[in-house]
Amino acid sequence: MKEIPKLIEGFQRFRAHHYERDGTPFKQLVSQGQSPKIMVVACSDSRVDPAIVTDCDPGDLFVVRNVANLVPPYEQGGGYHGTSAALEFAVSCLNVQHVIVMGHARCGGIRALLGNIRFEGSTGQFITPWMSIAEQARREVAATHAAADVDARAAACERAAMRVSLANLETFPFVRAAVAAGRLQLHGWYFDLDRGELHGYDAASGGFELLGG
Repeated sequence: MKEIPKLIEGFQRFRAHHYERDGTPFKQLVSQGQSPKIMVVACSDSRVDPAIVTDCDPGDLFVVRNVANLVPPYEQGGGYHGTSAALEFAVSCLNVQHVIVMGHARCGGIRALLGNIRFEGSTGQFITPWMSIAEQARREVAATHAAADVDARAAACERAAMRVSLANLETFPFVRAAVAAGRLQLHGWYFDLDRGELHGYDAASGGFELLGG
């Protein structure tokens, strides 16, 4: 059971680098507060930390992570709205200029949506309803990729689910207002784990283009 001591050792290195020297970023962030320009909606998957993937410094990104990097539609009903609350804070309080929905290859949530990961007993009582946010993507892929293999269907659904989340972003009144005023831009990025590539969604073509060569 070496996992926890490893984390503590990592914290000690972090503290030495970020706190025990003059002028470190964290000291500035404490005194000046945070003012990120970018929010990222990313997956909880341990392989796709957006700050690591984009090589960002502390304070650069305001990040919310959930299963399959989904944005739910705007609604004011009961329940807890963690992703919606983070979105509201980022857009209305921090005044971020960009919101990026960052999907990725080999997403377990998408595999569960497609039925490739099956649950037993009570397992899935939270994942299944959460993934229903992307049901439209599942139906789209079932219609357009019926003859494709498992990996191809999953890759198509990962991208389709990002389009659903981008559309859901615009159901939030404060997002629509910020976009209309030119204060906010929405982006869809897809991290290909297999190839180490980052692709951006092009709303005009409906496809994804390689970013950064």
